[in-house]
Amino acid sequence: MVGLSKLAFQLSGYNKYGLYTHDVIDYTNPVVREALRRLPQDILDVRNFRIIRAMQLDFLKRLLPEEKWVTYEQDLEYRYLDLYMKEIEAERAEIQKFGCRNYSDTDWPANEPI
Repeated sequence: MVGLSKLAFQLSGYNKYGLYTHDVIDYTNPVVREALRRLPQDILDVRNFRIIRAMQLDFLKRLLPEEKWVTYEQDLEYRYLDLYMKEIEAERAEIQKFGCRNYSDTDWPANEPI
C-alpha cells in the first residue's frame, strides 16, 4: 500500500514545484476553509509563498532543481492541516451529537464574507 501511495505522490508532480499535499487540498471544502482560517499566520504565509512560487514556475514552464523537490517522507511529516481538520470534525460531531439544528456547513467563521 505504501508503494502505491508513493507512486501516486511521484506521478502527481506537484512535489516538483515544492508543494506539499496539504497545499493542494480543495479549499472550497468547509472543513478545509475553517482549518486554513485557524492556521497561525506564519504557517499560512509560508504556504502562500509555496503556492505563488509554484504558479510562477508553472507559468515559466520550469521545475525546481531536483534537490529542492519535496520527498514522499517530507510530505508525510508535514501534514500541517491534519490537527486542525480533526479538531473541526470533532466539533461538528459534537454539534450533531447534541442535535443542534441551528448550525450548518455555512455557519463557520471561514464562510463569512470578507
